Amino acid sequence: MKKTCFELLLFVALTGIAQAETVFVTLEKDNALAVVDPLEGKLIKTVEIGQRPRGIAISPDHKFLYIAASDDNTIKIIDAETLKEIGKLPSGDDPETFALNPAGDRIYVSNEDDSLVTVIDVARKKAIKQIKVGVEPEGITVSPDNRWVISATETTNMVHWIDAKTNAIVENTLVDPRPRALGFTADSRQLWVTSEMAGTLMILDARSRQIIKNIGFEVSGVTADKIQPVGVIIDKQRNRGYVALGPANRVAVINAQTFAVEKYLLVGQRVWNLAFSPDQKRLYTTNGVSNDMSIIDLESQTVTKSIGVGTYPWGVAVKP
Repeated sequence: MKKTCFELLLFVALTGIAQAETVFVTLEKDNALAVVDPLEGKLIKTVEIGQRPRGIAISPDHKFLYIAASDDNTIKIIDAETLKEIGKLPSGDDPETFALNPAGDRIYVSNEDDSLVTVIDVARKKAIKQIKVGVEPEGITVSPDNRWVISATETTNMVHWIDAKTNAIVENTLVDPRPRALGFTADSRQLWVTSEMAGTLMILDARSRQIIKNIGFEVSGVTADKIQPVGVIIDKQRNRGYVALGPANRVAVINAQTFAVEKYLLVGQRVWNLAFSPDQKRLYTTNGVSNDMSIIDLESQTVTKSIGVGTYPWGVAVKP
């Protein structure tokens, strides 16, 4: 039997099919977490969260937030509904960036000052391994197939391929100066790495672990020294990738098949990090100097809104 329009609307309302989502943004200078409703386009509230929060991730079941409180030397576990702290993880000194594996049972932390990657067993809340890497590790990611943990070291100018089963380094790949952030394609076949100092994006083949494409950026009216690629993210279909260009105040849109730069989107000042909405129809950016986040509509490839969130927004995570 066909439903009337009213019945369909009622069904949607009762079942919650109308999608809602929440964006969480760490505020490095406010020692707080901003909670944003992106569909309404407004800041809901801010919550004190610890000293100098930066890296953030959400568990696969969306129940917990993990937040690196750098000056507290810990990763805090936050209930994603109540926003109350429910535990801590032993991250080592000055955690900034970390990566959660696909199962959500391991966290890999960059310990920049000690040239280490700390491996944490989430359930046991215990550090189970420290892996010696190059100088100043920062960017870190885990491949979707859970084969690789990749650590980028800014001073050594390398990405380290760590076997996720053995926690041993299998290979090191030399990349452009000051590799800052990195991310895998959904099929785990490519690793995209940004170079903050060279102003480039490198595409690496995961099988050969070598660079197959090096992409430079040129923004009209922006000097080369302002183009400092940091955050990078690729959509699930591998249609497009997006790179935050730091003080260039732009997000570069890249065709993930041809590797051509399609356009540059003007966002806030010193764009740091990026996150997709759950349906990948929107992209959220943290803009550290303008103290806001930008919302990008990915269908039209336009910036639709900026939302003030607090002082020095850094990391971003999304809850469906």
